[in-house]
Formats: sequence, structure tokens, C-alpha cells
Amino acid sequence: MSSGVAAILVSSLAFSVMTLFVKLAGERIPSQEIVLARSLVSALVSYALLRRANVPPWGHDRRGLWLRGLTGYAALSCVYAAVTHLPLADATVIHYLNPAFTALLAGLFLGETIARATIVATVLCLAGVVLVARPEALFGAGAGALDPVWVAVAVAGALGSALAYVVVRRLGQTEHPLVIVFYFPLVNIPAALPLVVRDFVWPQGIEWVWLLGVGLATQVGQMGLTAGLVALPAGQATSLSYLQVVFAAIFGVVVFDEFPDAMRFVGAALVIAGSLWAARATRGDPKPAPVSISAASDPVAHGPS
Repeated sequence: MSSGVAAILVSSLAFSVMTLFVKLAGERIPSQEIVLARSLVSALVSYALLRRANVPPWGHDRRGLWLRGLTGYAALSCVYAAVTHLPLADATVIHYLNPAFTALLAGLFLGETIARATIVATVLCLAGVVLVARPEALFGAGAGALDPVWVAVAVAGALGSALAYVVVRRLGQTEHPLVIVFYFPLVNIPAALPLVVRDFVWPQGIEWVWLLGVGLATQVGQMGLTAGLVALPAGQATSLSYLQVVFAAIFGVVVFDEFPDAMRFVGAALVIAGSLWAARATRGDPKPAPVSISAASDPVAHGPS
């Protein structure tokens, strides 16, 4: 139990460090270039794991695997763009809409039951996002509103993550988890490359560390999350993973002087409570695909995608 808790703590810290590196690199480097760098690291690690496990990399349901890659790419692109333009804690909080979105989409596309609690939890999450974003139309000018464009991008990233997770659940019926993970960077790299070539910025000095750190921190986060989910009850592991919001808030204050006020704290609490409620409402559903934890914890998942 203690090792599982430690693994989740390490995972939450690693994913927070990943978003920190994304934000630091994004001060000068375009977000698609960060997506590409992270995908290159992931491709190398994923392929090495496939070779070690002696698993053919191409899978059976090619259409589904490419769809998994495309939804993951869209989600990761939105998440990284939002992180570079919004306060770190706020971008992290908004991304945690994805458990509620996943519960709704699983009902629509996988035939899983959408409980009344899931709908209420989703409304609770959206109310929390409104308090975090504080749109001027509701709160008036001078209320400290976030840029609505980047809030919308962050919400789109959460929705994309939910779509990717639903596809992963379906693919888990036929595909090896390592193959599902491998298709994520396999699609990301050619998708991001044309945009990177168009707006390429050559990294300088410490920026190489930020870019490499994005990929390595993601890998550590995935490994820690996998170990934690194996060692702990799902509800406890999920609850502990929300420490990522706390770590993001600390990094935001220490590194970027981003001090959240009381209303944003309340909004974050509503999003976290709603997400946990949505996850709890879908627990024990009779139709989950037998997907391995290691596949489900591929970031966009948790993090970002």
C-alpha cells in the first residue's frame, strides 16, 4: 500500500514537472515543436519496449489505432498550447474535466451506463471551470478573466483526452497495450512535422533540457501511475493523482508568480470533486474493455494525453 501511494505521488509530481517544462519551453518554442520532441522520446521508448516484449508493433485494428493516435494528437496539441498561454494551475484544473467527459462519451459510444450522478458531476465540473475562467460576460470587466480562446482550447484538450481514452478502451479488446501506446507518437510525429517545419525555432541552451525533460517526465509519470494503479484500489489511486493540481499550483507560484485567488481555489475544488464523482459513478460498470492499465495511463490521459 505504501509503495503504491509513493508511486502515485511520484507520478503526480512527474506529470506536473512535465507541464512545467512545457510552459518553460513554450516561452519561445512553438507548442507543436514541443509535441514533436515529446513524441520522439515516446516513440523510442515505446518501440524499445515492443522489441523487448517481442510484440509486433502494427496491431490488428489499424483504423482504430490511427483514430487513437489522431485523437491523442489533437488532445496533446490543445493541452500544450493551453499550458503555454494560461496559468499553470488553471490549465491543469481545466484538463481534469476529462474524467467527466470520458464517462459521458463511454455511454454514447461504448454503451456504458450514464448514471444521473455522472450528469450532475459534469455540471459541477463545468461550474468549477466557469469560476476558474471567470468570463467577463458573467463576472464583468476587471474580474481577472482568463483569455476565453485559450480556455476553450484547454476544454477541447480535455474533450480530446476523453475521446482518446474511449478509443483506448475499445482497442483494449483486440490490441496489446504496448501497440496502443506506440501508435500515439507514431501519429503525432508526421502530424506535427509540417507545422514544426513551417515555424521551426532552434532550441538554445537550457531549452534542450526542457524539451528532453518533457519526454522523460512523461515516461516517469506513466510508470508511476501504472505502478500505483496496480498496487492501490482504483478510487484511492485516482484521488491521489489529483495532487498534480497541487504541484502545478506550487510551480505556478514559485516559478511564474501565478497566485490563484479564493474563487479559483473554489473552482478547482469543484472540478476535482466533480471528476472524482464521475469516476466513482462509472466504477463497476459491467462493460469495460479489458485494457491494461499501462495503456490507459498514456498521458494524454493524465495528463495531458
